Amino acid sequence: MTETVGRRPAAPRSRRPLPALIFLTVLALAALGVWWSVLRADAALDREQAAACSSAEAAPPSLDPTTVTLRVFNATDRGGLAGTVAAELQARGFVVAEIANDSADVEVTGVGELRFGPVGAEAADYVGVFLPGSTERPDTRADDRVDLVIGPDFQALATPDEVSAALAPAASAEAAC
Repeated sequence: MTETVGRRPAAPRSRRPLPALIFLTVLALAALGVWWSVLRADAALDREQAAACSSAEAAPPSLDPTTVTLRVFNATDRGGLAGTVAAELQARGFVVAEIANDSADVEVTGVGELRFGPVGAEAADYVGVFLPGSTERPDTRADDRVDLVIGPDFQALATPDEVSAALAPAASAEAAC
């Protein structure tokens, strides 16, 4: 055996774990920050989509006017108003089945009201765009026709531009949904 004098065997170098731990901690925090951001963005997107879907459900439907049958009634003192309004609705494509004075025993206030049965609820929502401020009065009729009753505060139907503007958010919301 050979002995070395004066030399000690080399001790293994100890590595310092602190820089590696700091690096791994920073890396873990960065990954956590990225995931936090992704999850928040995903949650925000889900909220926007839910809001768009709920507004699409609440928005009036966009129907073809030729599929909507109306009866136009005048509940005012102004003679001929039902005929004038019916002619304008026919010019916009609606099918007008009857024009008369309102014979119901219900006092109509405001701009008017829409009377319809369960089958005609969607059509009534659509017609409501043409008569803004109207009230709805559901009844038990079995068909899909809608009664448009003109009230004492009626001035005019919504213009085609106003109708388009009212229906545009519904179309964009449905597209986002």
